[in-house]
Amino acid sequence: MATSSVVARHRRLPSWLHKRLPSCGDIEATRRLLADLHLNTVCQSALCPNQGECFARRTATFMILGNTCTRNCRFCAVEHGRPETVDQDEPGRVAEAARRLGLKHVVVTSVTRDDLPDGGAGHFAATIAALRAVLPQAYIEVLTPDFRGDEEALATVARAKPDIFNHNVETVPRLYPMVRPQADYRRSLQVLKKMKELDPAIYTKSGLMVGLGETTDEVLQVMADLRSVDCDILTTGQYLRPSAGHLEIKEFVTPETFAWYAEKGREMGFLYVAAAPFVRSSYHAAEFSEKVAGKKPSCS
Repeated sequence: MATSSVVARHRRLPSWLHKRLPSCGDIEATRRLLADLHLNTVCQSALCPNQGECFARRTATFMILGNTCTRNCRFCAVEHGRPETVDQDEPGRVAEAARRLGLKHVVVTSVTRDDLPDGGAGHFAATIAALRAVLPQAYIEVLTPDFRGDEEALATVARAKPDIFNHNVETVPRLYPMVRPQADYRRSLQVLKKMKELDPAIYTKSGLMVGLGETTDEVLQVMADLRSVDCDILTTGQYLRPSAGHLEIKEFVTPETFAWYAEKGREMGFLYVAAAPFVRSSYHAAEFSEKVAGKKPSCS
């Protein structure tokens, strides 16, 4: 590889990680709509650097099952602790928000709910059904936790037939004890493999962060592991520290390196690869449905 990363010895961001606020679009209108419908978004809860851009474009990634996670991943800004009771009316409000925003590609994620018997799989299925009822032509993408590897929970989601099933591996296996101490790399791969077995028509997707101290070879191995379970879509972005209490950035990966990762991913056979400093799991997610999957067929 011809380029190298920049070691993060201090907090100053390199030039490619300076992001301008959008010059057009109504960010506040999107925020008001979400607030009026009492909905959470990962954009806000995870302090996503793309929030202003996405809200200005009248899009958001809905976060269901509350705003408190039962796990405490050291890279994530979402609150952890004892979660609230599941809101049974939430799927309908998500569908209404998606309708008002005019979304053609809807992304729904959640906090991890290890306290629930099905990990929240039934709530995902209900949300998919609610979205189908009001937006039958929309692509529906779900970004789920691992459901502790429970196959029946995965089957519940599969039966609801999302167009895209996303589960992030997040980092290389060597760093799991530090980055995702309550998760398991092989279990995450198995989740993706099982979903593809349950319904081969569902596109599978995963993502990882770089800049946490992983090596290039380790990233390439993760990519190869994802292809070994027939993962279709890959996202790769720069880890950015949400606060001083989170993991430190070990390096700033250059745009040239991200481009190289994207090229390698396409060579490995991913249908679509998004790799750039500001790429996140759902950032410009609709590009896949627009460029690769094609127009969604009419429902009979």
